[in-house]
Parts: sequence; C-alpha cells; structure tokens
Amino acid sequence: MADASRTPAMTAEELFIVSADSDKCELVDGSVVHMPPTGGRHGKVAARVGRLLDEHVEAREAGVVCGAETGFILRRDPDVVRAPDVSFVAKARIPVTGAPDAYWSIAPDLAVEVTSPSDRRTDVQQKVAEYFAAGTRLVWVVDPATRTVCVYRSSDDVRTLTDDAVLTGDGVLPEFRCPVHRCFD
Repeated sequence: MADASRTPAMTAEELFIVSADSDKCELVDGSVVHMPPTGGRHGKVAARVGRLLDEHVEAREAGVVCGAETGFILRRDPDVVRAPDVSFVAKARIPVTGAPDAYWSIAPDLAVEVTSPSDRRTDVQQKVAEYFAAGTRLVWVVDPATRTVCVYRSSDDVRTLTDDAVLTGDGVLPEFRCPVHRCFD
C-alpha cells in the first residue's frame, strides 16, 4: 500500500521549471537541496579555475566549460541533478544541436567542486561518488582553506596536490598543466 503522506519525488524537468525563479539548488534522490550563496573566496577560486580551464579548452576546441549554475542529470528515478562549480564536457560528447537549454542529460567529463567552510565531508564524498556512478571521468575537489586540490580518478583513487604541485588533465584534458597555486592566487 502506498504512503499517501509521502511527497512524490521531483523530476529533473520539474526542478528546471521551478528553479528558474529560486535560489541555486540541486536535486538529490528527488528532493530539492537549496544551495546558499557562497563566500567571496569560494567565488574567486571557482571563477579562476573556470577561466584556466576555459582558456585551455577554447584554444584546443576541445569541448565546453560550464559554470556553477549548470545542471547535469546524473541519475533517474529518483532523479539526481548536480551543478558542479565548474565542469567540462568533451567535444565528442556534445550533441550536434549544441549545449542544451535545459540540464545536460549526461555527466560532465570533469566536475570541479570548490569547498566552502560549511561543506560537510560526507556530502562532498557523496557528490564525488554520484559523478563517477554517472560516468564522470575526473573530479577535482578544490579547497581554498588548505590551498589543495584532491584529484579523483575514481571514488577510491585520489591524490592530494599542494601549492607547489602541478595539476594536470589526467587524460581527460590532454596537455592541461597548471601549478596548483594558480587556482588560488
């Protein structure tokens, strides 16, 4: 017997319609999760990483780099829609019609999450796992507080890079090389 008191799960399409008039939010197992505005340092770091990636991708016509408000449908029934702070979709995976007006129906090749002081480690790990389950090939978790980048090649294969290390595209973004400190300076 169905539980009549339970709220039905929201779909990605419903979220797209209602989110146009609200704050940034994501959909996790059919439930809306509101995302509060970030602080200045978070925004600066996300913009810098996005710019570094976009310059590389544009120069090579390698695909498209998207900003923080871009939704990706990572799973259906119940739906999961995530909006990484920065993302990259390889040219070969972009539909012939171009970037969609609604959410991408594919996972990004690279998802970048910039952490905020209010982020819980378990929530960040859940996002990383969801990205990989959906087909993302590389995830960077950028931490402005520690000036580190955790590079995930899978949920279990992670290495932490510090200020003096070099961040690379690990096969997802050929030829991308950037000293970690450039993400923060």
